Amino acid sequence: MTRAPKTDDRKANKRGAARLAAVQALYQMDIAGTSLSDILAEFESHWLGGEVEGSKYLPAEAAFFRDIVGGAVREQRKLDPLIDAALNSGWPLKRVEALLRAVLRAGAFELDQRKDIPARVVVSEYVDVANAFVDRDETGMVNAVLDALARQLRAAEFDRAPG
Repeated sequence: MTRAPKTDDRKANKRGAARLAAVQALYQMDIAGTSLSDILAEFESHWLGGEVEGSKYLPAEAAFFRDIVGGAVREQRKLDPLIDAALNSGWPLKRVEALLRAVLRAGAFELDQRKDIPARVVVSEYVDVANAFVDRDETGMVNAVLDALARQLRAAEFDRAPG
């Protein structure tokens, strides 16, 4: 009989895969105008842990995926102004490339609604997701915006002295 490690890396990997899939789903909704119910059905039946166009996708935590996608859509009217305020002036969210909008919305949703996940973890995870698609300058922008949002939405996590 084997024992699972104390920190379940498999859960972390499944959450990372869920974040990546959520960003792809939000991007597709933005570009193609796909409905939430259609995108959830498509991703859950074809993408999560499946093979698409020859690429094998990691198994993802489906409930976490649904929470991010559904939550980002549900909270978009609240989150977009927060993201806009964190962006450099003169560069509103609507001018940001669609994929980066999806990354920022998903990350902002987790920072705002998923207090069970440390803010620094959320920021780091979405920088990694962005890094899978875009170059270093753009991942730096994602890091700066999400870090600013984290400090605004989760100030208490940043006020504590390092342990």
